[in-house]
Amino acid sequence: MISHTAIACLLMAGLMPLLATAVAKWGFAHYDNHNPRQWLAQQSGARARANAAQANAFEAFPFFAVGVIVASLAQVDATRIQALSAVFVLARLAYIYCYITDKASWRSVVWGVAMLCSIALYVSALVL
Repeated sequence: MISHTAIACLLMAGLMPLLATAVAKWGFAHYDNHNPRQWLAQQSGARARANAAQANAFEAFPFFAVGVIVASLAQVDATRIQALSAVFVLARLAYIYCYITDKASWRSVVWGVAMLCSIALYVSALVL
């Protein structure tokens, strides 16, 4: 059974693309809601990086979410699932921050931490 903490982490990770999207679009007077993808494709700097962070958040979520479900179905210790899920969420939040603020090296580090958390969920299910 999936714990409430793991479910909360899944929800937060699933909503992270919206956070990055809000940063990309927020407060810009000439935002075109009729054609948002074309508008975003023309952005540069922090807005473009926020849009890229949004895309990456969508890409990272399925692997993480399935990892949580697989680990739960395999009856991996709930504390382990919760810890890996919480670190994943914190790392992904740091990733978005680093991406938007153009901290490329740190972005790579926290991306790796989040990826290792996802992998650890699968490995934990395999070694039972």
